[in-house]
Amino acid sequence: MVVRVLIVDRQPMFRRGLEEALPAASDGGVRVVAGTDRAVSAGMLVRRHQPDVALVDLELDAPGPLAALAAMRGVQPRLPVLALARHVAPFPGALELLGAGASGVLVRTRSPAALVPSLLAAAGAGSRQATPCTGPQLTGKERHLWTLIAGGASTVQIARALHVSERTVKRLTAGLLRTLGVASRTEAAALAGRAGLLDGLPPGHPSPAQRPITERAR
Repeated sequence: MVVRVLIVDRQPMFRRGLEEALPAASDGGVRVVAGTDRAVSAGMLVRRHQPDVALVDLELDAPGPLAALAAMRGVQPRLPVLALARHVAPFPGALELLGAGASGVLVRTRSPAALVPSLLAAAGAGSRQATPCTGPQLTGKERHLWTLIAGGASTVQIARALHVSERTVKRLTAGLLRTLGVASRTEAAALAGRAGLLDGLPPGHPSPAQRPITERAR
């Protein structure tokens, strides 16, 4: 399966760079099918190209990224949309976009290879036909940690579950967030839900929606 990506970003050179680099970085598994610098064109491109995932610049010119998200979701309601930030956290405008339904935030300065796992995870989660995707290749401990984070466990609870110190939990969490290409536990939990990580858990297990996360990686 080839993941088809739509890029809504105000810099043509950046869009062209990803168009050339993503196929090579993913062994042909990720391909850019369209790009634009105009929010008003996003919906039309979704209708024309039927992407599996979209990238949207947080600093997109007016009417801005929220308008682009709304236009794309108006055509394809379940389309996974990842925000593109120019710098590391905090991400101006990210909370509004996440609140409107975006799947997460990626830093655009990361190498194309580093973007691939998040693109594959988001696209796999957005496809009803695809097997639920659990993101990049993780160790058993990393996958366990991701599940605990997605379930809303605190640092203390995770330390007990993994039989490690709280300091180790924070270190492991920071590494996991980097691997997933997200900036916080909240975004990791959202990505886990969209990637189907919690689908196989028994009934009654707390999900991100049922049990808000009370701590973030520090």
